[in-house]
Amino acid sequence: MLVLTRKKNEAIQIGEDIEIKVLGIEGDQIKLGINAPKYVDIYRKEIYLDIQDQNNEAVNLSADLLDLINNDKDRT
Repeated sequence: MLVLTRKKNEAIQIGEDIEIKVLGIEGDQIKLGINAPKYVDIYRKEIYLDIQDQNNEAVNLSADLLDLINNDKDRT
């Protein structure tokens, strides 16, 4: 993991298209501004993990439904 130190109003550049800027520091929190192309999805980590869990549940549910349908067809 790369670890960088930045002060308020300083930024880091990721590739040519993504800039992350420190906008403010308030106690133990920092406020970040992210400038990226619209096609780049940006989520807080906990939201991203929740989306992944929901997608996995949907895939598992779909597989279970397909199994039920196929088993029902085999019976007729």
